[in-house]
Amino acid sequence: MMLKKDAHSLKGQFLIAMPSLLDPNFHQTVTCICEHSVEGALGLVINRVYPDLTGLAIFEELDLPFSPGREEIPIHLGGPVHKGQLFILHGPPFDWEGNHPITASLALSNSRDILEALARGEGPAAFMIAMGCAGWGPGQLESEIMANAWLTCPADENIIFKAPIARRWEMAAKILGIDLALLTD
Repeated sequence: MMLKKDAHSLKGQFLIAMPSLLDPNFHQTVTCICEHSVEGALGLVINRVYPDLTGLAIFEELDLPFSPGREEIPIHLGGPVHKGQLFILHGPPFDWEGNHPITASLALSNSRDILEALARGEGPAAFMIAMGCAGWGPGQLESEIMANAWLTCPADENIIFKAPIARRWEMAAKILGIDLALLTD
């Protein structure tokens, strides 16, 4: 799969919140940028989960039959925008109705067919279900980066899908060789 990428696009990058970013929506977060253009940006926070919301509530609400064990799938707090909408960040396969490629090995989907497959224990082996997303208007994200609110680096699927949630912020910064504990607020 060949993806054309604007040289200035942050699509497929991590945004790593600087320790000085105190906005409660983004303090100590890692956000995977799923779309970025002159019209704005959309991403999913990958290191926060709803404490009392799991696949069980989602599958029951959508009346989806699910396989044993699938009810414990964590639901991530993807961001403060569209809080009632589900987003699935996933690896291959990419043949879902609402599939939007991010990189050659990462996509964003939000169609019922992928949720049905995940509920049954099928579909992508690597996935993350989020409720809500992060969004920025035209030029807003670029301004925040220039103001040193964020570090950026290429998204790492091992961090998204395999790393312990509580360690994702520090692990993402380590991609850049940065120890966040040494940065001042």
